Amino acid sequence: MSRSVIQNETTRSTGLPNQGSMVSKSCQGGIGYSVVDLNDVRHVYVVAEPRTGTTLEEQANDALRTIDALIHGEGTRGSIVHQAVFVADTALIPACREIIHRFYGSELPATTYIPQPPCEGKLLAIEALGVGQGKGEVVIERFSEQLVRVTHNGMSWVHCAQIEPRPGTEGVFNQTISAMSSMRALLNSRKIGFDQVVRTWFYLGGIVADEGDSQRYKEMNRARSDFFEGIQFLADCLPPGRQNSAVFPASTGIGTEGRGVLLSCIALDMSTRRDVVALPLENPRQTSAFDYAQHYSPASPKFARAMALSCGDFATIFISGTASITHSETRHIGDVAGQTGETIDNIEALISEANLARHGLPGLGTTLENLGLVRVYIKSQDDYEKVRAVCEARLGDLPTVYAVADVCRPDLLVEIEAIAFSRRARS
Repeated sequence: MSRSVIQNETTRSTGLPNQGSMVSKSCQGGIGYSVVDLNDVRHVYVVAEPRTGTTLEEQANDALRTIDALIHGEGTRGSIVHQAVFVADTALIPACREIIHRFYGSELPATTYIPQPPCEGKLLAIEALGVGQGKGEVVIERFSEQLVRVTHNGMSWVHCAQIEPRPGTEGVFNQTISAMSSMRALLNSRKIGFDQVVRTWFYLGGIVADEGDSQRYKEMNRARSDFFEGIQFLADCLPPGRQNSAVFPASTGIGTEGRGVLLSCIALDMSTRRDVVALPLENPRQTSAFDYAQHYSPASPKFARAMALSCGDFATIFISGTASITHSETRHIGDVAGQTGETIDNIEALISEANLARHGLPGLGTTLENLGLVRVYIKSQDDYEKVRAVCEARLGDLPTVYAVADVCRPDLLVEIEAIAFSRRARS
């Protein structure tokens, strides 16, 4: 394990342009990053596509050096805690892991290698989070490439990556149970309960393919439902009146190349403070996923549309994978631009002040302008330019990963997830 402390650094204003929001952003030539200061701690989100190179090593090192330079420029060098690497082919993952281990050495982030080809045609694209530079102390503990804990302001964020089923496990149901059991054991090794998970990712090869008499995604949902049975997520920090309602983490369930099962998550330990509020958000335009009719999935998908975490005047909102669905029906069938616009409409409604106030967090709603990072999953490479055009028109300059990935319904062509930030206006 390596442990680093960032303490009492002088906070400077970012050199990024002021865009009238609490998130500063810059994007150019496949490189995008955003900066947000939350409770005196700087968070830097970076998406980097290789700009040079033809081999995996050349492209990977170019992207890694870009990320390192941007993080260093924001005064948070050595602070990358979480990383997602999107690779064009599953066969590239072992070599990619070796390159990344060499680059980071003892400062290795929790890293997930996701077999989803980047839409720009590169061999990989990298999304990274750096945390540091604040008035108080930031402690980063690196236990392995699967687990990193970062502590500041009396809270510990635990990043858990690259969780796979035990070798030899057969069938999506058993593989999902196995992977979730491994995730729980990894969290428990640092005295973090599975009930403290706030955000999950479920990556599934062949997501809409048959699995016996069922479908692979439906079998994953069945396993998730069974595993979550009896878990009271975030019970200690829910607002009054929510303890007996359905509470699940924010989540994305998305397809990958191959036929594997892969998980990652973020958990939050608030053992030293009691003023953090966790609030699962549902969308007024959509039926809650866990209330879907049985014909969509006999065991409904157990996730919240988003998870809002507020502390003082700030809130972080983890937005689940979102698609062109209103109520519970797919909209704009066959129209990828229409589906992209509808998806963004759903995200806009989800994070709005009206929806946050409806859920009990008045003053902490936000807008698309305060998105800090986006992933866009596109079913067909041929639709990339259309989807990108809609996203750029609606979302502006924003660090974004565009990856080819199948979505959980055959008629859905695009899915978008994001992270948003808000700050309560002072009277």
